[in-house]
Amino acid sequence: MKVRVKDIISLLEKHYPLNLAEEWDNVGLQVGSMGREVAKVAVALELEHQVLDKAWQENVDLIITHHPLIFKAIKSIQLDTPVGSMIRKLIMADISLYVAHTNLDSASKGVNQMLAEAIGLTEIEPLPLKKAGQYEDLYKLVVYVPQTHINEVRETISRAGAGFIGKYSDCTFYTSGIGTFKPGPDADPYIGQSGQLEQVEEFRLETICPEQRLKPVVDAMLHSHPYEEVAYDIYKLAKLGALHSPGRRGRLPKAITLKEFAEQVQSQLGILFLRMVGKPDKSVQKVAVISGSGASYIPEIAGQADVLVTGDLKYHEARDAAAMGLAVIDAGHQATEELVIQEVCSVLEQESLRAGWQVEYIPVLITPAWADLCAKDCKKKES
Repeated sequence: MKVRVKDIISLLEKHYPLNLAEEWDNVGLQVGSMGREVAKVAVALELEHQVLDKAWQENVDLIITHHPLIFKAIKSIQLDTPVGSMIRKLIMADISLYVAHTNLDSASKGVNQMLAEAIGLTEIEPLPLKKAGQYEDLYKLVVYVPQTHINEVRETISRAGAGFIGKYSDCTFYTSGIGTFKPGPDADPYIGQSGQLEQVEEFRLETICPEQRLKPVVDAMLHSHPYEEVAYDIYKLAKLGALHSPGRRGRLPKAITLKEFAEQVQSQLGILFLRMVGKPDKSVQKVAVISGSGASYIPEIAGQADVLVTGDLKYHEARDAAAMGLAVIDAGHQATEELVIQEVCSVLEQESLRAGWQVEYIPVLITPAWADLCAKDCKKKES
């Protein structure tokens, strides 16, 4: 079977749906064609010349990055600019580029979930933030099914992602009744004859479905249903679903000092150094996590956690956090995000295996030049 860019995107958006992206973000296919055949995929934090050169050497067909190449609208493509030169290389090499940014941050198994787990948090849950994130819309799906196919349709929609309530799956309700219909002269009915009114014992099957799974659930239902024309209804519910947030909060198994926790973060993320705001002997247990750059949320987080783990902390943000009594560990933008690269590869590998696709996924980790220099300086100081 030929696998195309659109097929890989379908897998990605199953786990990292576009509706989770912030309004200001630019995600999705940025360069290339949905119809491009794919045999090799590279996954990287962002598109750099090193990443692109490696992809070219490895005959990669699609690159998936976390950071967008095209972030703001561009009015022209100038080949002597950083963005223009990248676009030129992509087109010359016939490589497509797809971006999963804030939707990957907020997804249930996205960047922040990986980061929270990596640094040893328990009782992890989405971090409530007023200016970011969203509660998922829920829908009720109602479909009328003949008695002969009630179990098949119920199992199919459950496997496709419907029927989850809290910690329970396969949550449905059905009741029996009589359905009537008269097939037209051109109809090809599963039950009955053209021109004759039919009365059939049917079941009203209903379940709950999150917005991101609604289309695949309906498609699966239609595929498994025996009728030529399926009678079904979709209702948007006032009740909201799960919170999707660009952050997480959790707890350490026991309270430890800020210094001890900073050392734990440094060790778990494998970084040479980090920055810390707060007294080293401060006791911390409630932890907030925002990967990349999350310091703008400090005023909201101050009342929810003892310490925030993030990156890109500025001087005045550090002063504000200290004044509010919130400790901060700045582990760096890259270190708090790049651990998701292998996770994305693993998710796509598992999905491709189930689909019977022969696609190779290559994680690309590039150490920036400034980190190399820092490492050399550190070694000089040690010697």
